[in-house]
This record gives sequence, C-alpha cells and structure tokens, in this order.
Amino acid sequence: DDNLPLYDVKRVHVFHSATATFYAPSDPSGQGGMRREHIRATPSWRKGSPRYDCVFLGKDPSARGFQSLHAARIRSFLSLRVGSSWSASSGSSEFEEIPCAVIEWFSPVGEEPDDDTGMWVVEPDLDIDGQRELSIVHIETILRSAHLIPVFGDEPIPQYLTASDALDSFRAYYVNKYADHHAHTIAF
Repeated sequence: DDNLPLYDVKRVHVFHSATATFYAPSDPSGQGGMRREHIRATPSWRKGSPRYDCVFLGKDPSARGFQSLHAARIRSFLSLRVGSSWSASSGSSEFEEIPCAVIEWFSPVGEEPDDDTGMWVVEPDLDIDGQRELSIVHIETILRSAHLIPVFGDEPIPQYLTASDALDSFRAYYVNKYADHHAHTIAF
C-alpha cells in the first residue's frame, strides 16, 4: 500500500509474553472491574514445549459479538525502535518504540456459529504455498486472550500429538465461548 509509512528500523527486541489489561465490569473480582491476563509466545514453556497463545483482535466496532473480532495466534511479541538517525531541529536522534506482535490469522467458516455447539468455527488463513499467513500488528489491536478447540472430526487422534501441536494439526477450530464469562460476553 502506497499510503503506509516507511520506517527506518534501528533495533528489534523480542519478548515472550505480554500482559493485557482491560476493563471488565462484569468481573466480580478485581479493583474497579479491571482485569489482567498474560499472553505468551515462547519457544519453550517451563523448559518444555512451545506455547503460542491465541487472542481476539478488534475488527469492526459497529458489529456485534464475534463478527466484530478477528481470531489470531501470537507467534512473537516485538518492540521496533524506529526513526531517523538525526534531526536538525532538535540536534539529536529521534526514535520511537512501536510494540507489535507477529500473528497467524484465523478466518470464520460461515456467517453464523455452528448449529450443534453454538461456537464459531475458524480455520487458519493460508498463502498460495499452503503456509500460514503472518502479519505484524500493533499491540494495541489485541483485545484479550482467546481459546481455540480443534474440530476433531471422525479420525482417531494420533497418540504422539501434544497440546503444543494442536493448533498446527487440524483444519478447523471452535472459538471457545465457554473459556470464561468474558469470552462469552464479548464474542457471542
């Protein structure tokens, strides 16, 4: 897109987690309805398998429920240090830190939730080579964590499949509206 700004990236910092703080007036605990949750994107969780959490991102504030959201999987958190190397007006270097996330997109299957479960079904977005589509988004577009459950199908699940492989091993996933009352309230 010709309208996108060009940045001179000076430094990239990688982080393995972020904290989402949001207002949740329906939450019976917490001070003033504020809630905090940790979102992880780490190649080794507790000295074991990787953990890449899923999130809701804002899409269309005029829509209701899940139609106002995107589902995505965080692959990495980044802080980009961008700017010019020298500013004549201030006589110094001018830099800005931009907090970002590398994400994999999931798109809804159909226009309504699944009839049997009442949950939306999503599938990973793939590029022309069949690889997961990745994007970099500003961290402020992340609303909160999300929980995706595989649509298992009729075939037996291999015994070697681990929880860390689940989001790479199935064609479609349910957006779990039963994960907590916040997910149920905002997504459905």
